[in-house]
Amino acid sequence: MAGTLQSEIESLLTSAFAPSRLEVINDSARHHGHAGDDGSGESHFTVVIESAAFADRNRLERQRMVNAALGDIPGQRVHALAIRASAPGES
Repeated sequence: MAGTLQSEIESLLTSAFAPSRLEVINDSARHHGHAGDDGSGESHFTVVIESAAFADRNRLERQRMVNAALGDIPGQRVHALAIRASAPGES
């Protein structure tokens, strides 16, 4: 079952981008005991998102769009967030 923060990330990104693909992967267990592990089990995530909103945007613009949609989550409530954002049809 997805944790509360993972569910919140999924909900925010779905609302902001109406993605054709969305995976929010909790990587926290892989970082247990490392820097940034706060013991919550929700400190490190990977987001894989595909949305038409990313068409004609470069990688940095896409990451900024995702970070903006997530508000205070990146850097405040989550230690690490890896983002793989693409537009439909991109490989």
